[in-house]
Amino acid sequence: MPPKILIIDDDSSLRRVLEYNLEQEGYHVYTAEDGAAGLRLFEEKSPQLVITDLKMPGMTGFEVLSAIKERAPATVVIVLTAFGAIDTAVEAMKLGAFHYLTKPFNREELKITVLKGLQLQGLSEENRLLKEELSGRTEFNSIVGTSRAMEGVFSVVRKVADTEATVLITGESGTGKELVARAVHSGSSRREAPFVAVNCAAIPKDLLESELFGHVKGAFTGAIRDKEGKFQLADGGTIFLDEVGDLPLELQPKLLRVLQERVVEPVGGTSLQKIDLRVVAATNADVERSIAEGKFREDLYYRLCVIPIQLPPLRERVEDIPLLIRYFCTKFGAEGVSFTKEALARLQEYTWPGNVRELENTVERLLIMREGDQIGVDELPGKISAVASPAEGGVLRLPAGGYSLEQLEMEAVIEALNRCDWNQTAAARFLRIPRHTLIYRMEKYSIVQPGRK
Repeated sequence: MPPKILIIDDDSSLRRVLEYNLEQEGYHVYTAEDGAAGLRLFEEKSPQLVITDLKMPGMTGFEVLSAIKERAPATVVIVLTAFGAIDTAVEAMKLGAFHYLTKPFNREELKITVLKGLQLQGLSEENRLLKEELSGRTEFNSIVGTSRAMEGVFSVVRKVADTEATVLITGESGTGKELVARAVHSGSSRREAPFVAVNCAAIPKDLLESELFGHVKGAFTGAIRDKEGKFQLADGGTIFLDEVGDLPLELQPKLLRVLQERVVEPVGGTSLQKIDLRVVAATNADVERSIAEGKFREDLYYRLCVIPIQLPPLRERVEDIPLLIRYFCTKFGAEGVSFTKEALARLQEYTWPGNVRELENTVERLLIMREGDQIGVDELPGKISAVASPAEGGVLRLPAGGYSLEQLEMEAVIEALNRCDWNQTAAARFLRIPRHTLIYRMEKYSIVQPGRK
């Protein structure tokens, strides 16, 4: 449906000129000769944009503006004013008008002002729908997404949040694992108690035991007083063990004991402390492979993975990217900024190895460096703007005589490894396969890094 525009002016010739010019631009136009008639049409037709003269007999343009803003605050109102009465127009803008046009004005000026007003109205409506969507599921905090993949995640969270089951969240870096953990906590009866997050990969190995389980005075050099660990601090609430796949093997039995018996033994202590908490863990590692390699205890894995939640990478839910971009624009105070269709298409075609975190950083950088209020393809980072769209063709040019699928697969693996400097995790992400699948293919085709045996 074309946007609907209402014109309110007592000058019949000006009304006809406005109506003709706007209909030529493809808009659906209604006209009224005074404020009262205009408000009746407004109630009946619900236009997205209103153009009203300020000086009219009977109801003034100021009164029309106030009435419209009271009924539908998101409606864009453009006021018309005579040359030399700019102060009056500025006063109208203080009351909520989007902009003003000074008589006489040309068609291009009218066209640009109306177009910008409708763009603002579209963004306001998009933000309203976004806020409605988020307010309908407040337990999900800042998790944005309407794709089928994310709705599946939301469904699991709703079912398990208010239970005591241990949850293991898996997914690539940047997919929002901590946000999901916080959603599980927020939806539980423990929501008023502490939520304690621990990154098991970020704490030095020789300090991790004390950080998790606490220590008693004199347990080691520098232990001048008793100290509670993260488990004790989370008592009554939820502890989130991020990157649990990197937990040292020698600490895994202590974690298993916490899960089984809900007791903690501080470093250097001789007595056990009972605790009451919910455990949510997360990892981007291939835990099953770590088990096979003897780096992770199988019994601990099954204790952690009572409820598994797999977060999809951003490239598998590209339909959420426009919504995420709008969310980040709002977050960074740039609600009036938009992206061209071409820019959005390139952003959706990019593979996003850093997932939602990378998208957020990219949007923030674009907002800071932008030249105007619309961001186009030429402003995108080179690695994104250079992505070929589907219309530009695929990546394969097979010979007419046919080609071996195994040879093709081997070449794809080698090409991905070369592009990623033989980083297996990055190459697997590039090929959109699990790391253990990549390693299997490397073994199958005897692929080794040049210079290594």
